[in-house]
Amino acid sequence: MDREGLQNNIIKTEYIRNLNCNYVRMMLEEKPKESRYQYCILNRGGIRFLLPCSLRYIDGEAYLYYDISSTQNIAQLFAGRTLGREWMRDFLWGMERMQQELSRFLLEGRNVVWAPGQIYQDLEKKNFYFMYVPYCQKDTGFKLLLEFWVEHIDYEDEALVEFVYGLHEQYTTAGDACLNRQIFEDFKEVEKKEKQRRKAPLEERTAESESVTGLETLPDRSGFQSTGEGPEMGDGDRKKGFLSFLGSRRKKQDSVSYQEILRQQVGMQTLGAVSEESSYGRDRELESEEEYGRTMYLEDQRQEQVRGLYRDNGELAVEIDRLPFVIGKKKEEVDYALEDRSVSRIHARILEEDGILYLEDLNSTNGTYKNGLRMQPYEKRRLERDDELRFGMAEYTFQ
Repeated sequence: MDREGLQNNIIKTEYIRNLNCNYVRMMLEEKPKESRYQYCILNRGGIRFLLPCSLRYIDGEAYLYYDISSTQNIAQLFAGRTLGREWMRDFLWGMERMQQELSRFLLEGRNVVWAPGQIYQDLEKKNFYFMYVPYCQKDTGFKLLLEFWVEHIDYEDEALVEFVYGLHEQYTTAGDACLNRQIFEDFKEVEKKEKQRRKAPLEERTAESESVTGLETLPDRSGFQSTGEGPEMGDGDRKKGFLSFLGSRRKKQDSVSYQEILRQQVGMQTLGAVSEESSYGRDRELESEEEYGRTMYLEDQRQEQVRGLYRDNGELAVEIDRLPFVIGKKKEEVDYALEDRSVSRIHARILEEDGILYLEDLNSTNGTYKNGLRMQPYEKRRLERDDELRFGMAEYTFQ
């Protein structure tokens, strides 16, 4: 399929907000036959781990409305963050439970949308919710999910890397047919192998680590294992290329924790304070020696205003010293935590694109406002100094 055809085959959605709920909606290309089974069962509701869905008609066009209130799509949730094995375990468990629900209601799994921007997670319950499009004729985006994993997984976790590699191999050869129970078994198998590696003698584990660093091939799911000797082995070449990519991703991935960065910053501040104190002591000595022989010049030490969010009284509430900068209530997930009941766990973020700052709502329950205007879910608006921002009921000025 050419590029234009591929673009036309992608599911397109938009975000809608009303007084009580946030929705993502999809326009259907033709009016559906509402009496068909999948529309009937989806409209009836009650299917766990699928987004609640309703069929609506507006100006003669048919739309599927999906309720996404109090959830976050995983593409936004993990923008700039790393996916660990625990998250992958939770996701696969959610995926398995969803597929069990589909079987219970006699629904086809090929109609589930897998694009990361259309998979949602409830951060409180840690449940995942998926879009289901009845009789879907478009690309459901499993390749996009694989690419998302490749971009975000923790490359220090060998078992996780091996799992994604294996799934990539299966998708390359079988396409969407690899979406079966074997995925869950494969994940359990790589975790089992990881436990065995941990029990192995230190020498063996060191050898394994060196082999991964050297990008030697891993056994694939068909039982074939490359020895690395024959140039005629196309599968081996493909594996080496893929593992080479994984190796380069591992090198690029920052292994320093946020807490370590904070410690380094505190250390630099302490060092600066000691240096200033020493310099000040020397200045005092020189001043006492030449008390009447030197005139001291007091220069204006005005500092440029710090970029951040300011309260009504002009006090700096928080400095925006990194981008993207996430605002919300869940301390472990955001850069600035607001203890306000009207603020969502992950409410909004400030980001930079092409040198321009934007404010983006992250599907907040009580809304993100810029200069008094409420933003749509995941809407971005250009951010400028003196803009008045409101997150739920918490008000600030951006400077």
